[in-house]
Amino acid sequence: MPAMPRRAPQGTQAVQRALALLRSFTTEAPEHRLSELAAAHGLHPSTAHRLLGVLEAEGLIGRSPDSQAYRWLPGAPGAGDAGSAPRHNGLRPLEPLRTPFHRRTSALCESDAWRDWSGYTCVETYEPTPEREYWAVRNAAALIDVSPLFKYEISGADAERLLDRVMTRDFSKCRPGRVMYTSWCNEEGHLLQDGNVQRLSRERFLVSAAEPCLRWFQDCGWSMDVDVGDVSEEIGVLALQGPRARAIAEAATTGIDFGAMRYFDLAAGEIGSGAGGGPVTVTRTGYTGDLGYEFWVAAEHAEALWDALVEAGQDHGLLPAGLLGLDMARAEAGLVLIDVDYVSAAHAEIEVLKVTPAEAGLGFTVKLDKQADFVGRRALELERDRGPAWAMVGLEVDWFELERLWSEIDLRPQVVGQSASREPTPVFAPGGWQVGQCTTRFFSPLLKKYIGLATVRGEAADPGTELDVEVAVGYGRRRARARVVERPFFNPPRKTAVAPTPGVKG
Repeated sequence: MPAMPRRAPQGTQAVQRALALLRSFTTEAPEHRLSELAAAHGLHPSTAHRLLGVLEAEGLIGRSPDSQAYRWLPGAPGAGDAGSAPRHNGLRPLEPLRTPFHRRTSALCESDAWRDWSGYTCVETYEPTPEREYWAVRNAAALIDVSPLFKYEISGADAERLLDRVMTRDFSKCRPGRVMYTSWCNEEGHLLQDGNVQRLSRERFLVSAAEPCLRWFQDCGWSMDVDVGDVSEEIGVLALQGPRARAIAEAATTGIDFGAMRYFDLAAGEIGSGAGGGPVTVTRTGYTGDLGYEFWVAAEHAEALWDALVEAGQDHGLLPAGLLGLDMARAEAGLVLIDVDYVSAAHAEIEVLKVTPAEAGLGFTVKLDKQADFVGRRALELERDRGPAWAMVGLEVDWFELERLWSEIDLRPQVVGQSASREPTPVFAPGGWQVGQCTTRFFSPLLKKYIGLATVRGEAADPGTELDVEVAVGYGRRRARARVVERPFFNPPRKTAVAPTPGVKG
């Protein structure tokens, strides 16, 4: 029997990958974009970014402050060049990626609290705490930079056919000018991702996703008359969310009838009230469960869009909001987050971590009655017949229960004023075995309730079921009695209302 080839140690693999990236830079092709390098070498963009950062620190490549492209530095060794490398490059080494709105967001970030999002540096909270930003979403309006989303343009005669093959929704029912929220799975019916798909025209779509999936779309579209392009770095995205969002959007753009836009509609218009502001696509979507819009703009017009929205929002209490405030709002809306509330089947290290759309609370996105076959359909049909093993539910912990637990150490409950926790904690049958885990939880400032999103066994998922959830009490861990409730926790009528609403009630 021939010997099995030995796998290189993890450190050696990293060196090999870094060298492979370096060989991409030649005198004929001295400049490359991150997305191109990641796709060419089969790497996650954040992994490619870290490896390129090492090459930057060694003075082998550089990146100018106003460009997202990496370039081979003169005198540095590239493919076939074994010359010595300079130890510095005159540029900022290990520089994180910047969204098209970075100059605006960085000028306003008083807290200097940043978070990595797919290699981009994004604001966690502009102020020392996220409370004001959260309340702007619920009482006025907030502006959130969500540009790190991956964006793929799918076009061609078979564009709809490809989406119907990959996605669980029925795109034959999606007309131009509409957006569909959908999920997509592997062949075993396990969830890969969820995201929005905009139908820009009969043969042109834009898919937004939290993680890269270019190769998956390309592989599934093999032999089809379709083009799949990564436009992630070409488009900036701003989310304008809150009860005053419509008034601000109307003042900041022209050519769009916001009063006629339904939930998950899209429309094209212009930035500003005069000519020259640049084109913008607006979708009535968001991740806060409130009235809101998302603005999709070419990177060169991003700052003009930000400025127009900020100017229009001066009389409406508009504030920029970071990811912590967004996380609080999406938890109240009962919206799941990849790598927090569910693990993509592409990254799950053990089988039990893989879930189906139904088990992740996304069963409504699976359309088994559509004519087109799609990846994972047979497995999902079997699950429909037997029922999902797990369920995504909402949990509420009574305040008096928290008081009881904290009184045992002579303190009031230390839960108010905290951002949403992403640390999973066990969920038990009352006094019994573990039946699941709570993946997002916090004390809602608006609802005045301690709420959470949890994955539990199917038999423990009925509304009203009492369960025990583990909570931190001082330096210890205790079980608090919780009750299963329907999601979302917060669902105001203004989110989907179409007719004008004087006073913006709801």
